[in-house]
Amino acid sequence: MVENAKSAVNAEEGPVAPSLLKERRVEDAATLKALADPLRLAILDVLLAARESGPLTAKEIAAALDEPQTKLYRHIKQLEKVGLIAVAGTRLVSGIVESRYTVAQTSLRVAPEIFAPGSPIRVDAYDALLAAMDRVRGDFRAHAAADRIDFTTSREAGASGLPGMFTHFTYRLTPERMRRLRRQLDEVFHELSAEGDSEAEDAVEATLFTLLYGVRPEQEADSRTDTRPGTES
Repeated sequence: MVENAKSAVNAEEGPVAPSLLKERRVEDAATLKALADPLRLAILDVLLAARESGPLTAKEIAAALDEPQTKLYRHIKQLEKVGLIAVAGTRLVSGIVESRYTVAQTSLRVAPEIFAPGSPIRVDAYDALLAAMDRVRGDFRAHAAADRIDFTTSREAGASGLPGMFTHFTYRLTPERMRRLRRQLDEVFHELSAEGDSEAEDAVEATLFTLLYGVRPEQEADSRTDTRPGTES
């Protein structure tokens, strides 16, 4: 089940923002389906970035994404339905109720058991991961086109630029070495999470996208996934 953030609105006193979860555990198909779209992920990013300045209207979200406002309504409603965002206040504008939205959590974690063999929603989880990949790809393309990314700076030269990094490789590793690699990556993420956002004047937005997976031999994979009723194991 998804914990829906609670919100309240008082027309005279103003909106009362819902409590913000530090991390939401995703373990249901409805939430995974809501996350399986790059535009909905972009809406979450915009609201997360605005959490200090305050809730946003659909019009303000559309402006931040450079998208038509009418295109966002269905996506906003789907995110609200599963509790990923919440209405933090409303007001009457020309006879129409205008809602202001806020994000309900600062991070998301997909429950690992969803990826287990035989899980009925494993495909939904993979769709959510693929949408995240598409989201990163779109952001990277936009920033690169605007010449805001630097892959030329050499860290060995001690330059003061913003050195980007891209690495893609496939190695053969023992299971133990792969588990150790996973632990090493976890340590980096835990360190960054503990530090939190920098408030330094020269701080910049850094994106770190990591995908690590091992591919089982075909024979082993077949034995794990063939869980049909009546199948001998």
